[in-house]
Amino acid sequence: MKTAVPGSAPPVAAVQPGLPREVYVLSVVGGCVMLGLGLVLPVLPVYAATFGAGPARIGALVALFALMRLVASPFCGRLGVRFGERRVLVAGLLLCAVSSALTANASSYGQLLVFRGLGGVGSVLFSVSALAMLLAVAPADRRGRASAVFEAGFLLGGICGPALGGLLALVTLATPFLAYAAMLLAAAVLTPALLRTGRTAGAEPGRAVIGLPALLRDRRYVVACLAALAQGWVLFGLRSALVPTLVVVAWRHDVSWVGWAFTLSAAVQALLIMPAGRMVDRAGRRTAMIAGTGVAAASVTALAFVDRYAWLVALLCVYAAGSALLNAAPAALVGDVVAGRAGSGVAGFSMCTDLGAVAGPVVVGLVAERVNVPAAFASGAALLAVAFVASCTLTTVRPTRRS
Repeated sequence: MKTAVPGSAPPVAAVQPGLPREVYVLSVVGGCVMLGLGLVLPVLPVYAATFGAGPARIGALVALFALMRLVASPFCGRLGVRFGERRVLVAGLLLCAVSSALTANASSYGQLLVFRGLGGVGSVLFSVSALAMLLAVAPADRRGRASAVFEAGFLLGGICGPALGGLLALVTLATPFLAYAAMLLAAAVLTPALLRTGRTAGAEPGRAVIGLPALLRDRRYVVACLAALAQGWVLFGLRSALVPTLVVVAWRHDVSWVGWAFTLSAAVQALLIMPAGRMVDRAGRRTAMIAGTGVAAASVTALAFVDRYAWLVALLCVYAAGSALLNAAPAALVGDVVAGRAGSGVAGFSMCTDLGAVAGPVVVGLVAERVNVPAAFASGAALLAVAFVASCTLTTVRPTRRS
């Protein structure tokens, strides 16, 4: 079997075994975490308003979660080296559970800030450790599909969570937070048992460590981080912050129209995530990265010129198709670089997404106010275009099959 050069997908065998069990366990746990986030996110602004918080303070509360993820990310790699990703993952789940339970019993806005900040720290401990474990146990020729399975769990949880959260909020506004805490506590208890056997060497301390200088010298890692930054910027700055304002304020539609647009695009992404994973492994990382960044950049560019809701929904669905590839390909590239070694590789990759999530809404909002909305969309398109050009510089070979 031929050996792939940097930036390529490993050769594909004619008959490939299934993915390791740990991939599915991590996907289910990730889905539960995202389901829980979906439960509380729609309720959080209303809950904060009961403590006298206005729009600015509610915005700060929402942004704090991503900010704490960003601040805590650099420590995740060191903790994984010292204690092993499996222990750090469980600690993250427990911290999120405690945070959610405390939030349900908060008595002031200041307490909400503290408790949500703890949740951000727990979230990044879980997500970085889970992705590091996934990339460690997934075989090189199946990393694209493993990343797709992992992201599918998050997508399904994110689609189902908001509707369920709305129903639970009919009981009391604190109920979704308590349900989230119970779900995380159950996951923290069951996960160690489910990951105790099998290929969990990547979860243990004492492995070889790859440092940041070596990572930054590898073009594959830099390209993956550029794509992650662009994704965070577009998803949180453009889609989550700007699109709702455009639909509700500029076009004077009901807020439910925003929900339908997001639900349809999320469904498209969920349908395409597994084919995207197969493409990453079979066609190669470079091909998938070029296609993903190209489609995403084109759709975001076109969004700057739409003036009708139907076109907005259609372009969000096109973006979802590119995003499906960008959920699988960059993670597979990082896995190729890290190759099961501990260190800051996965944490740095995660930081790029969080940086886009923190800076994107602020910059996009300022550009939209002081210049115009098309210029705000252009900021995301420009980042994706940079990632597209960088993806074209990757080297690759065509995957081969042995009969």
